Amino acid sequence: MRTLRTVSEVRAALAEPRRAGRSIGLVPTMGALHQGHVSLIRRAREDCDEVVVSLFVNPAQFNEAADLAAYPRDEARDAALAADAGADLLWAPAVHDVYPPGFATTVHVGGVSESLEGEHRPGHFDGVATVVTKLLVAVAPDVAYFGRKDAQQLAVIRRLVRDLALPLRVEGLPTVREADGLALSSRNARLSPDDRRRALALKRGLDAAAAAATAGTTDAEALRAAALAAMREHAVEPEYLAVVDPDTFDPVADVNGAALVAVAARVGEIRLIDNTLIGRH
Repeated sequence: MRTLRTVSEVRAALAEPRRAGRSIGLVPTMGALHQGHVSLIRRAREDCDEVVVSLFVNPAQFNEAADLAAYPRDEARDAALAADAGADLLWAPAVHDVYPPGFATTVHVGGVSESLEGEHRPGHFDGVATVVTKLLVAVAPDVAYFGRKDAQQLAVIRRLVRDLALPLRVEGLPTVREADGLALSSRNARLSPDDRRRALALKRGLDAAAAAATAGTTDAEALRAAALAAMREHAVEPEYLAVVDPDTFDPVADVNGAALVAVAARVGEIRLIDNTLIGRH
């Protein structure tokens, strides 16, 4: 696996494979790789001839300076994991390469970006959409791979690609979880042992909503109540807990088809998110 730093290096490395008609897969990451990222890289390896993993901690999508400063960074470890999973190229640019002096462009995706994470983290999805657009333009992949744990991010990126008619397919892959159900996240390593146990409240809440839906409950407020009660048993209060359309993220009052139950909560000092699909899908 080769490590590249600049857009020009990426384009040069992909020029010959592109001329030869080889398919290119991109896995965008912010590093701190875990088995969720590994699953994306492995899927890209199965699907594509060339696999590019980007590693860039994007300052534009952090709302808190302390959160950005605390984000784990270990390029050597990430590179080893990416190589073992089958990556051909690791693109790890510096901030000034992505946002050069005088950079003044922001990509805003309306609608789907404005509720839930968008409401609680103003500007977050502008940062996501801007950097993902830059990654897609630089690599020009045939397929880009994202995890469904960040379900709203995935919906924003799907809308971005559709609206701009970008010539690629966006693949969303299932959330990878610990044995006890906790969704894998780079933030999990920052949980204290007690908070790690309490963090299961998010999955327990989602499971309660899913069980209620399976039992025949379609009223969104009743589903929310079931999830909230389960979370409170672990002494965790959600920042938001919503039943929404999985494509538009508009609120759903009655679950007649597929719906997404999405939750965010702070456990100790760490903010976590999770989600699950319910209904017919």
